[in-house]
Amino acid sequence: MKTRDKIVSAALELFNQKGERNITTNHIAAHIEISPGNLYYHFRNKQEIVREIFALYSGELLERFTPIHEQSESLVLLKHYLDSIFTLMWKYRFFYANLPEILQRDERLHEEYIQVQDKLQGNLKNIMREFVRLELLELEDDEMLSLTTTLHMMASSWLGYQSAMSLKTDITEEVIHRGMLQMISVLKPKATEQGVDQLDLLADGVKAIHA
Repeated sequence: MKTRDKIVSAALELFNQKGERNITTNHIAAHIEISPGNLYYHFRNKQEIVREIFALYSGELLERFTPIHEQSESLVLLKHYLDSIFTLMWKYRFFYANLPEILQRDERLHEEYIQVQDKLQGNLKNIMREFVRLELLELEDDEMLSLTTTLHMMASSWLGYQSAMSLKTDITEEVIHRGMLQMISVLKPKATEQGVDQLDLLADGVKAIHA
């Protein structure tokens, strides 16, 4: 692995473990046993590392949330998208847990974030339309924006909400899975009979992980 990639990987690991605000470039350099000067050869400051991580995150996000038109198995399709939401939430949990602060101090990153989220909203609408086509959901066109906005808001703010509501700031996979169950509950009122069955199967699978 190239030094630049090692720096990014180490930063992501440390940010997730201890929180981005608690980690300095010196911590990152020490973690992979290079000098601070070597790190600064690749990145001028910590904010550039955060931007690099965001670029990786946004690339994965948009790739995972492209509708899969050839997929006809509704449960597989639903599981793919819900798993994608929370897999990325876990992988980049530092970003979700401290989102407002990270964005407020970097205008360029904030602009990039908005652009990516706009694309994601469009993809989510297409995914909801695919669920309607597969007779999993019953949605009118004017309901589509409201539902996708709610799901998007939950995905982007779930970890921050959980951190604010707990004296312990540790984010665990169980917290992530509770978010998945919450999103399933939001989808249920708009689900068809077939859709409810599929959602119940998904929810049972998530609960079984921590049984």
